[in-house]
Amino acid sequence: MKKAVAIALAAGLGAGGAQAQSQVTVYGIVDVALAHMNNADAAGHGVTREPSLTGSLPSRIGLRGSEDLGGGLSAVFNLESGFNPDVGTLGQGGRLFGRQAWVGLRGRWGTVQLGRILNMTYLATMKSDVLGPNLFSINSIDLYLPNARSDNAIGYLGTFDGVTVGATWSFGRDASAAGGPSATGCAGEVPGNARACRQYTALLGYDTKAYGINATYDKLYGNTGAAGGLTGSANYDRRITANGWIMVGTTKIGAGVIDRKTDAATGITESGLFYLGASIPVAPRLTLDAQVARKNVKGSPDDTNLAVARLTYALSVRSAVYAGVGRMDNRGAAAIALDAGGTTAPGKAQSGAMAGLRHAF
Repeated sequence: MKKAVAIALAAGLGAGGAQAQSQVTVYGIVDVALAHMNNADAAGHGVTREPSLTGSLPSRIGLRGSEDLGGGLSAVFNLESGFNPDVGTLGQGGRLFGRQAWVGLRGRWGTVQLGRILNMTYLATMKSDVLGPNLFSINSIDLYLPNARSDNAIGYLGTFDGVTVGATWSFGRDASAAGGPSATGCAGEVPGNARACRQYTALLGYDTKAYGINATYDKLYGNTGAAGGLTGSANYDRRITANGWIMVGTTKIGAGVIDRKTDAATGITESGLFYLGASIPVAPRLTLDAQVARKNVKGSPDDTNLAVARLTYALSVRSAVYAGVGRMDNRGAAAIALDAGGTTAPGKAQSGAMAGLRHAF
């Protein structure tokens, strides 16, 4: 349950004056897990740790608010800080508001945002990924997915009779070179090089209470010093996603495909990520989430298979305990860790188990 503070603000505008109603909400999640994985290095050693990145959901604290401007128009904002509860430090490379930091206008025609915003790949994938940013999930295979945010961005999102359209344009996706998998170190906004670190994403979807389908396009250009081999503004990382979900009684089934092409300084790589999952209420407070996935690297034996299951027991509306198991099966030279941001050796299969506690406020 979130705590909202309503603040009435009276502002004198002109001779007649005007009144505007403002509301600010403070919210957050604290999620801590304990996890054990085998084959964490080439010697086959295991590791037990409290992960910083996530348990079942990344920890955060945020402020969101709106002001009624009249005529169906509102000024809106969101400031959201990610943090690592295991050590108490800020996430996203030490950013104060690394998860979101934007201001915008919302009306019957949709919402326009300016700042550091969630882009269309993030918004679409979260609808069909039943596990979400869980420690063991498809986000371990593609670490961009739970970090699909854009700095220096303009965004639009609108829904009309179930049809959702949206787009973002960034003048430089990521100014941070620190912070692990979420950092690309591609600040952009370079005089004389309009394409440096630019990113654009687009979404088209249709959702009802019973099912939904969504598709996105996401392209990020590089520049000098950027991560992932995108060391020139001609280099790029492009993802096309198509996903959907359906309710079968109280069970949600979600599936999707992510087609990726990376034109890096080291060469061109193409891959497909396919996933299928289900979220099943097995008792009034108990939910089973399960997911299988496969990453297929085109023209290469370096493929990866994933299988994950998680049980969550709701202690209350805001608190829950959970436990999960998973296995990441790497082929060839693939070295994708089961736990997001973790380690394993090329060609190793890695299994793991975790358990944790989550509280929302």
